[in-house]
Amino acid sequence: MQAQDASAATLAVRVRSAGLTAADVEHARLGTRSVVRTWCMRGTLHLVATEDLGWLLTLLGPVFVEASRSRLTQLKLDEDTCAKGIRIIRNALAKQGPLIRHELARQLAPRGINTVGQAPIHLIGQAALQGIVCLGPDRGAKPTYVLIENWIGRQRAMSPDAARAELAHRYLNAYGPAGPHDLAAWSGLTIREARTAWKFIVDQLIEVEVAGRPAWMLKTQAAWLDEPPARHPIVRLLPSFDTYLLGYSSRDLAVAPRRAAAGGSGRQAARQRDALLFAAGESFTSRVSKPVRPTSANAACACCRI
Repeated sequence: MQAQDASAATLAVRVRSAGLTAADVEHARLGTRSVVRTWCMRGTLHLVATEDLGWLLTLLGPVFVEASRSRLTQLKLDEDTCAKGIRIIRNALAKQGPLIRHELARQLAPRGINTVGQAPIHLIGQAALQGIVCLGPDRGAKPTYVLIENWIGRQRAMSPDAARAELAHRYLNAYGPAGPHDLAAWSGLTIREARTAWKFIVDQLIEVEVAGRPAWMLKTQAAWLDEPPARHPIVRLLPSFDTYLLGYSSRDLAVAPRRAAAGGSGRQAARQRDALLFAAGESFTSRVSKPVRPTSANAACACCRI
């Protein structure tokens, strides 16, 4: 779940589950540590299953590290400076435990690292994408940062090809029917890598038609095509930055154009601070040439395990 707004991420989990409370989500993050808050898909903060973090960062981290080069240069953080800054962050966290951003900045500034404006958080983000740090317990209203190796231990490795295949399968399990462009938009992979990931699982897919265009879904979900549409619209109250609006390259099938003006469209709607109300049944019954049931709570919650 996208989680730059921690409270919104908690609500996003709640709307896809039954019986969970905010305390349950917080316990999973800080108590059992089965969930981690860190930079991941699209280079943004997410709640990610701890058991998946290692292979996800191995696959996605280099994509966003490379994509951020220009911005880092603007912040006077060239490659050598970033490496030096990340070493300082690692050493500080190893010696002093959880630290907030400003405490890390005070470690960086005397050693010649730019700490003006957004430079510190970009450097912390680089360390996170390299699998070195993640967010720890909040200190008041401010998040702290911790070393991943101390917080959750060594992470499961996976070959790049196996990771691409796993990501494509997980994505379709939660968002299918969809296509490689959708996977690229949701994950942040290049379209070339998304197409490669698609090829690794092509024998597990069936092709359908969505709004006159080809799309794919898992063969294990083929029974959905024979189910009648929901008798009544399924209504969900969604928080800001909800993944429902961020899972596809186009949001026209998630939010009907005639409704977009009221709720905002695309990423604008996803950013709104006010929660959004969607009747999803109509959108989903028109997603493919045969009726498809609206995403179930279990299927939608699969994206939490990505």
